[in-house]
Amino acid sequence: MSQLVECVPNFSEGRDAAVVTALRASIESALGGSVLDTTSDVDHNRTVITFAGSPEAVLRAAVEAAGTAVERIDLRAHEGVHPCIGAIDVLPFVPISGITLAQCATLAVSAGERIWRRWRLPVYLYEEAARSPERRNLTQARKKPLGVPDIGGPGPHPSAGAVAAGARRFLIAYNVNLKSSDLTVAQVIAMRIRASSGGLPAVKALGLPLASQGIVQVSMNLIDFETTPMHVAFQAVCREASGLGVDVLESELIGLVPRRAWELSRGCDLRIRGWDESRILENRLKRV
Repeated sequence: MSQLVECVPNFSEGRDAAVVTALRASIESALGGSVLDTTSDVDHNRTVITFAGSPEAVLRAAVEAAGTAVERIDLRAHEGVHPCIGAIDVLPFVPISGITLAQCATLAVSAGERIWRRWRLPVYLYEEAARSPERRNLTQARKKPLGVPDIGGPGPHPSAGAVAAGARRFLIAYNVNLKSSDLTVAQVIAMRIRASSGGLPAVKALGLPLASQGIVQVSMNLIDFETTPMHVAFQAVCREASGLGVDVLESELIGLVPRRAWELSRGCDLRIRGWDESRILENRLKRV
């Protein structure tokens, strides 16, 4: 395929299997093929679906998935530890081959315009698609109060909120679970390691409770895995946890990881739950 784009929408539903199945089915139907990965979490109450294809196919699938989210997810009844602004909360487009980041930004804007026209879901643009410097960073784009949307509005959808659509390079959603139920410990570690507090560069982190398991988690986004690879982030959490008298249970990947990211951390014991090489993006692309 001359142009290949990855899309990784995050949906504010991780508990109702029927809704997750409907979201996945709407993507596969519009895409004309299978999705690459679906990862749900009951405590976050969140599902991340990864798919890839030509720009037009990916655009079509993203818009259809947004419609399913609007129809099936009601934020007024939503409970989960992960912050969110919408039923389809984040909609990033990522260049894989034959397409630039700028072209993916144009794709994100097109998706936002179609989503507003069809589903009346307002859109905030972030990263490369941002229309203002203060919304380039996703954290700022989703900061409440949200302000006037970039597309649609002026207020949120009554049950589905809004969506943050953008274009970015590969991001790794990587979590470390602690053998503790003390949320303060996870929050302190997250504060110490995240870039905004002077910690690891290109790392975002939150401390979150996982009530279903009786433990806490350091939830991270590695926004540049070559600047801070997975093993560097994992070892930093381990050091901070040890200093606080807490052991690390395991780590986990949400979605897929590029081969280069895995190679950078090869040989390090990351204790990734359920790891096998089918979690490598390029391997999954070959299979699908």
